[in-house]
Formats: sequence, structure tokens, C-alpha cells
Amino acid sequence: MRMSSIRRVPAFLVLLTTLLARADEAADVPSALEADPAGWSDLLAPSGAGLDAWTREPMPAGGDLVEDSPWKLDAATGVLAGTSPGAVREWLRLDQVLLDFTLHVEWRIVPDAESKSAPASGGVYVRNSNDAGLWHEARLGASGVGSLVGATYANQVVKPFEVEPGVKDARVKPAGEWNTYELTCKGRSVTLWVNGAVANEWKGCGVPRGYIGLEVDGGRVEFRNLKLKAL
Repeated sequence: MRMSSIRRVPAFLVLLTTLLARADEAADVPSALEADPAGWSDLLAPSGAGLDAWTREPMPAGGDLVEDSPWKLDAATGVLAGTSPGAVREWLRLDQVLLDFTLHVEWRIVPDAESKSAPASGGVYVRNSNDAGLWHEARLGASGVGSLVGATYANQVVKPFEVEPGVKDARVKPAGEWNTYELTCKGRSVTLWVNGAVANEWKGCGVPRGYIGLEVDGGRVEFRNLKLKAL
């Protein structure tokens, strides 16, 4: 009996390992764009409008902008590159107030072998006011992936907030590789999907509508496949 029990243990461990592996595989879910590619609008307008529907704004509100735009759209590849202009911060705002939607954004950090400064970072904005007095940012970069930060309306005043990722694995890919965000906004709820899994769910957004936008804060970040679906 004792020898028989010992022989059954390895088989049980193999089965358990297999079940855990399948559970891990099942944790990854396709993006909303992959699951249903119909009904999306391309925000970089490959038909030729380019960045005409976007406006540069200082960050924070009331600041200055550098003369030369740090945003460059490659019409051939559809890649939008943002390079931080140093101490002066700004964001690129889509000129349309949005209600409920899902925003698909692919991004990557462009490594700089000669730079000794901190790695590039930035963010994707949702539910912003037009001057970013109210702002809600999904952080991107080498750190902070999956976090939601900003300043929102609460109890009749504007208050800062920070929501840490709801998963231990930030799921971020290294510099030079493409990452995917999908932000779904419904009413006062914001859900952030990162590279195959929901990383954050926040129900404390103080406003049910606003602007979306992009920011680069140090270094160079590239974006592609900016697509929006109204819900």
C-alpha cells in the first residue's frame, strides 16, 4: 500500500502542473479589437488628415509650448512618434468630447543607448478636461505600467488620485517592443487592459465624459493603431 501511494504522487503532480498551466493560458484574453474588428475609427486618419484633428496643449494647464512640435506622424507606416522637449511638458489632445468608448493604443519605448537619463515614459489620457485641469492617465514606460493617476473631480473639488495595478504582473515588454493598452470608459468606470489581461479597474472617475490624449515625458515613445469604438 505504501509503495502504491508513492507511485501515484508523481502522476498527481503532473496533472496539477498541467491544470495550472492551462489556467495561466486561459488568463490571457484577446483585445477588444481582435475579438471584434468591426466598428472602429482610426484616430491617425490614414486617409490624409494626419494630425489635423489633434491639438497640442501644455501640461499642466497654463504652461508654455515649445515652438517646434515634438510629434511626428509617419504617413507611410502610421507610426506617431513623440519626443519629450525637455523640461517643457505637453499633451496631444483629440478634439472631440467622448462619452463611453474603448480606446486601443499600441506603444513602445525607443531605447537610447547614449542617454544616461531615466528611461522614456508617458501616458494615455481619458476623460480629460480641454485644458487638462482634470486628467486621468494610464502610465506607460519601464515602470508604472498599469497604474492610473491624475486629478479628478470628487466631492465638488479637484483631487489627485493614484490607483495601483490590480495584478502583480505588470505585463510590460522591454524597450523596443510593442505593448498594447485598451482603455474602456463607461460612465465613471475606467478599465485598463494590458497585453492580454485586465490590469486595473477603477470606478472613481469624477466625470462621465471628456477628451483623450497622449503624452511623452522624457525620451521618445512611438504609437500606432490608435483606434476608437463608441459604446
